[in-house]
Amino acid sequence: MGRPLTLARLLGLPPVLLLLLWPLPTRTRCPDFCSCSPNGALRCPDAGPGFTRLSLTYLPVKVIPSQAFRGLGNVLIILIQNTKNLVYIGPGAFTKLPRLKYLSICNTGIQKLPDVTKIFSAEFNFILEICDNLHITTIPGNAFQGMTNESATLKLYGNGFEEIQSHAFNGTTLISLDLKENKNLRKMHNDALRGATGPNVLDISSTKLEALPSYGLESIQVLIATSSYSLKKLPPREKFVNLLEATLTYPSHCCAFINLPTKNQNISLFIFENFSKQCESTARKPNNETFYSAIFAESELSIWDYDYGFCSPKTLRCAPEPDAFNPCEDIMGYDFLRVLIWLINLLAIMGNFTVLLVLLTSHYKMTVPRFLMCNLSFADFCMGLYLLLIASVDSKTKGQYHNHAIDWQTGSGCSAAGFFTVFSSELSVYTLTVITLERWHTITYAMQLDRKLQLRHAVLIMLGGWLFSTVFAVLPLVGISNYMKVSICLPMDIETTLSQAYILIILVINVAAFIIICACYIKIYFAVQNPELVAANKDTKIAKKMAILIFTDFTCMAPISFFAISAAFKVPLITVTNSKILLVLFYPVNSCANPFLYAIFTKAFRRDFFLLLSKFGYCKNRAELYRMENFSAYTSNCKNGSHGANKAPQNTLKLSTFKCQYTTVLEETCSKG
Repeated sequence: MGRPLTLARLLGLPPVLLLLLWPLPTRTRCPDFCSCSPNGALRCPDAGPGFTRLSLTYLPVKVIPSQAFRGLGNVLIILIQNTKNLVYIGPGAFTKLPRLKYLSICNTGIQKLPDVTKIFSAEFNFILEICDNLHITTIPGNAFQGMTNESATLKLYGNGFEEIQSHAFNGTTLISLDLKENKNLRKMHNDALRGATGPNVLDISSTKLEALPSYGLESIQVLIATSSYSLKKLPPREKFVNLLEATLTYPSHCCAFINLPTKNQNISLFIFENFSKQCESTARKPNNETFYSAIFAESELSIWDYDYGFCSPKTLRCAPEPDAFNPCEDIMGYDFLRVLIWLINLLAIMGNFTVLLVLLTSHYKMTVPRFLMCNLSFADFCMGLYLLLIASVDSKTKGQYHNHAIDWQTGSGCSAAGFFTVFSSELSVYTLTVITLERWHTITYAMQLDRKLQLRHAVLIMLGGWLFSTVFAVLPLVGISNYMKVSICLPMDIETTLSQAYILIILVINVAAFIIICACYIKIYFAVQNPELVAANKDTKIAKKMAILIFTDFTCMAPISFFAISAAFKVPLITVTNSKILLVLFYPVNSCANPFLYAIFTKAFRRDFFLLLSKFGYCKNRAELYRMENFSAYTSNCKNGSHGANKAPQNTLKLSTFKCQYTTVLEETCSKG
């Protein structure tokens, strides 16, 4: 029902008349003046002066030869539909049809685009409909030249098109070009529209086009590209100088059209502004001619397809609009973040790489604290890589992110960045918790050497941490939440119950880890307050150093956890734009601070660092001092141990052992000057 009514409007015919003439979906007999022999060729030489409509549907013919319709000079409509046996339409089959207004060739078996270049229609807004012909793969160059000298509407939908070649629409004046539902259409040559005037309306919905031609877009006023998932990048918006309405697939593409073109860029808007008063005064008049004649000369009126919508609002409309998760901005919404993220990611990468290098190349035995520090440094190094990826893509796409958003967020780069950040953050939190528990355990059970944590135990514990972190980082890649929701590639998709549970579990685990870390450091502080173990003037220094460790953990976890939990319950308290401030200023705090607080500022690390440099000929004197200190300390401990064994009671020996182990733990826990 929709097609005949639309056709009636386009042809200027009464809808009731066209409905009476419209074919029913039944088998149609061959017209009397045509030859439709089964398995043969179809010919319609002459229908007489009063014949205006030719319907050829459900016929058994296989071929329409050249000159088949040569004598039909008065025909207005030709319908060739639902003729599956038809495999070939010869060149020149449609010749000299000056009054033809509508030609439809749909649902046939033809394998080549029909030759319509000799129709020479003189009718205004000629309509060519070629649809549901699944065996036609190409629209060649000059395919419609000579079809008509007037304006035309091309409805080329639902075919098997794979390619549109250069100059395909050369010589045409297009009102509308409909290419929707050509599901195999991947390539439209950059010069496909060269030589054509228009189109005013372009529909490429449900195609696999990966790019639009950069030439010939100037006349487009309406662009429709829904379900065009392969079209991830649009030409520069300067190409769409007359665009008034766009219905696209991805919200980010609308960001290119947020700022309206200037008056000089948009001819239509320029006319609207100059003649807005005439619009207002004539909008209520039933006769459009009054309005247009007030603006244009009579010679210019013929180029207009009169539309009372001329006086409609003059804003460019684009859908779908960007949402809260993908606002129209670069990855780093603020310039100061763009600078800070480079400083922070370089600090995290260099600091943690240095710690790994020194610890792994040291000639000292691999102890449990060293092993745990290696794991922590690797986790924080991965966080640096995540920030480096984000910063690099932001720099590359600055000012044009809307054209790269889909490629980035749906590509492997964003997935890798998301994996790095979840894996890094969870492994870092896990390792920090293990380090804290290990130090608390060492101090609490210092006099019970049989309960000391062995390296093999630490390896098994960390294997569990790696497995835990890897599983949680992989889940968004297999559909439980995802990394594609936002430009910073965090798992922020909470649309499903499973995704919501995933986010909440991560947040609860992180909060629980922070509580454990705080509780252990408080217990360690009270344990070392024993006056027999540590001088009273050191209590304040120890407390400050532990406070720094807890504060850095709190600074990293508290803001992220607070806002993330509220968002997980679908009550967001912060926008994605502002969350990027948390991402840069708070999220990587631990990754930057950990190598310094747990390694670089400790005396043991400085010793290993200078010993490593001495191997390359640097800082030899400083390294020699550390060697002498170690030797002196070892000799002194041996002498004290041998004399104490003869004189000291058993309790003193145990206390001495506790002191030695506590001193080692304290050096590894807190930085020393």
